[in-house]
Amino acid sequence: MSDITELETKAQALLALHVPGAPGVLPTVWDAWSARAAVAAGFGGLTVGSHPLADSIGRPDSEGMSFTEVTTRVAQITESVPVPVSVDIESGYGQSARTLIDGLLAAGAVGLNIEDTVHGEGGRMRSSEEHAALIGELRAAADASGVHVVLNARTDTFKNKLGADDERVDLAIARMIACAEAGADSLYPVGFHDEATLARICAALPLPVNAIANPVDGDLAMYARAGAGRISFGPLWQMALAKVSAEWLTRWH
Repeated sequence: MSDITELETKAQALLALHVPGAPGVLPTVWDAWSARAAVAAGFGGLTVGSHPLADSIGRPDSEGMSFTEVTTRVAQITESVPVPVSVDIESGYGQSARTLIDGLLAAGAVGLNIEDTVHGEGGRMRSSEEHAALIGELRAAADASGVHVVLNARTDTFKNKLGADDERVDLAIARMIACAEAGADSLYPVGFHDEATLARICAALPLPVNAIANPVDGDLAMYARAGAGRISFGPLWQMALAKVSAEWLTRWH
């Protein structure tokens, strides 16, 4: 385990990558190999995605892993690379805020992504107030640890098609503002938005916005124009590798 001073230094380095209009790209990795590949390509921070991580150990996404399985793999990643690492912890695996913060810090991670879909309760969505309260608990636990863990608050408003089509952007913005007020550092209205929609979201929110991108054909300049402050890949890098690997391997049978 890294000491508190080292973890805080990494947390501040991660936070500094969140720049609206000049977004930090944080490739989404799943093991030590992919983490080293991303760092060798020049990236200064990483995210660990729940979907590719689950696939890498033969578990389903949507909290098919235990939190201990997550932190075990995260520790292998952080021990393999010198850059700050943020971890997608889905909806929290049913753990308390203190357990989540302590477990991630013990594994060497300095950021987290938490969503408002509660997989352990049938996939229900937390209310805006409930999700913001959890962000507040996570911020309090992080403050107590002495490390400014970078909190990326995610809403599945678009993914779960919450509300009517013409009100969904406003619903997402309201949910994200509540998370900002509760202590989040960045906001993640997950979904592939067109430039105008993403620009509208970024302009309305008081914190850097995390956008998901496809590393194969995504347009970094578009995300910058729209005002995004952070970019991650979800499971798309791993999926692209799986596709091209299948093409290569098919030649051999």
